[in-house]
Amino acid sequence: KPSLRLASCTKVICFAASREYLNSSVSLLFLSFKGLGWYTVNSAYGDTIIMPCRVDVPQNLMFGKWKYEKPDGSPVFIAFRSSTKKSVQYDDVPEYKDRLNLSENYTLSISNAKISDEKRFVCMLVTEDDVFEAPTVVKVFKQPSKPEIVSKAPFLETDKLKKLGECISKDSYPDGNITWYRNGKVLQPLEGAVVIIFRKQMDSVTQLYTMTSSLEYKTTKADIQMPFTCSVTYYGPSGQKTVYSEQAVFDIYYPTEQVTIQVLPSKNAIKEGDNITLKCLGNGNPPPEEFLFYLPGQPEGIRSSNTYTLTDVKRNATGDYKCSLVDKKSMIASAAITVHYLDLSLNPSGEVTKQIGDALPVSCTISASRNATVVWMKDNVKLRSSPSFSSLHYQDAGNYVCETALQEVEGLKKRESLTLIVEGKPQIKMTKKTDPSGLSKTIICHVEGFPKPAIQWTITGSGSVINQAKESPYINGRYYSKIIISPEENVTLTCTAENQLERTVNSLNVSAISIPEHDEADEISDENKEKVNDQAKLIVGIVVGLLLAALVAGVVYWLYMKKSKTASKHVNKDLGNMEENKKLEENNHKTEA
Repeated sequence: KPSLRLASCTKVICFAASREYLNSSVSLLFLSFKGLGWYTVNSAYGDTIIMPCRVDVPQNLMFGKWKYEKPDGSPVFIAFRSSTKKSVQYDDVPEYKDRLNLSENYTLSISNAKISDEKRFVCMLVTEDDVFEAPTVVKVFKQPSKPEIVSKAPFLETDKLKKLGECISKDSYPDGNITWYRNGKVLQPLEGAVVIIFRKQMDSVTQLYTMTSSLEYKTTKADIQMPFTCSVTYYGPSGQKTVYSEQAVFDIYYPTEQVTIQVLPSKNAIKEGDNITLKCLGNGNPPPEEFLFYLPGQPEGIRSSNTYTLTDVKRNATGDYKCSLVDKKSMIASAAITVHYLDLSLNPSGEVTKQIGDALPVSCTISASRNATVVWMKDNVKLRSSPSFSSLHYQDAGNYVCETALQEVEGLKKRESLTLIVEGKPQIKMTKKTDPSGLSKTIICHVEGFPKPAIQWTITGSGSVINQAKESPYINGRYYSKIIISPEENVTLTCTAENQLERTVNSLNVSAISIPEHDEADEISDENKEKVNDQAKLIVGIVVGLLLAALVAGVVYWLYMKKSKTASKHVNKDLGNMEENKKLEENNHKTEA
């Protein structure tokens, strides 16, 4: 380890003199020493510079200090840390105020790196006998701004050397180089055709560089729509990098040789109601000032400037549009335009009120210039198929939307809505259930109807109204109200449900709490009904299958029996004939005798 020893002094004197030495007052007490090699830390502008001490901390360390060296070699101390008191002190150096942090392992951090931080810093660890030093060189890099082409020429003329523009990149450190490109290839200076002038300037406060490169260029027809770019190459903490500017395309002036027609907006996205602008261009510059525009079915051209506008176009405006030079009609260009349209008809639409059980046919008819997509929504939820109502239920009520669109044409959408209201008179079903403890009974009044019926409980005979009822949420036209009672004697409860359509009343006899009775099952919910229906369908299918199998077996058995009877008749007939023949033979024998 490199060290620096005092020439002669006691340990106490050395300790007292150490900090004075670091303040440059007793430097003559120290002999020269051999230090560590230089260590470089690269940092980006604005980041935090982190410099390890690079010296193993000795066990008998008294304190550590950091300094940096001025250009003339004189030291400036900036941070001190005692190993015994665990305290950190920062020297009064204005440029490092509130920017330093000295950790326990004597790593020095400098926040918000600046160009002025490019210095030689030294870490010093002091023991009673030695001073250990480790130098670190800090390099700060600043990425320049993205290069930009400014002062661009409005146009370039063939066979003329003209300033194309300037490429500028700011706030770089160190300075970088600017390169020009034509269609991605480097432009090299060429006498009379390519002239490049490079300049750089440093800001005296920030010490950052601004680089500027001007380009003079002699264009040709090959430069039509040719992109020009520039780049800045600079050095960063991780090495050399290059940043490119946006492309710049310049108008090239030369005589017109070809006419082109443009359609604005894009001819693939024109819909009914749009305004169409036809723009006719000559590939020469200065461009022609007037053109002839030909509309579909009109042989005579319409004289106009280089643009012609059609407003609020309809579907019958579909066709070929042309333009030509006024003095040279053979130089002509054309464009086919399709005016897209989309019609939607929903029947019925708006607000429709129907009764439960009614049928309601719904149709959404589409007419479009291309195949259109159709989407059905109910209460903002996409449906798998179009709605069809052969028998309306309360859950069919809602807001239905038929929406169609042409994917190729932005903004061409149509939608119609149907607000379906399903009404029904109140329907009541009452159930009762005894609590397992036997101390109370729960009476439930299930009500179905729309608009939502109001439920009222009364005691038959006395007419007393029961107000302590609990209600379930009203979903799909149905809900229930329940009360819990402990009757000392038999009682009849009445549930009344009433909406704008009708008033319905139902009663239920409830035995006294001491008398056991048969409980009635609760109303099945819609979800359970669906499960029961599914099970019922399965059972019906099995039964039908068994019946069909029995029918087939019966038919087979019937055919078998029929065939058996026919065979029996033939046998009996044959036996009868044999008996008759036998009797005839006996008679013949008697006659002969």
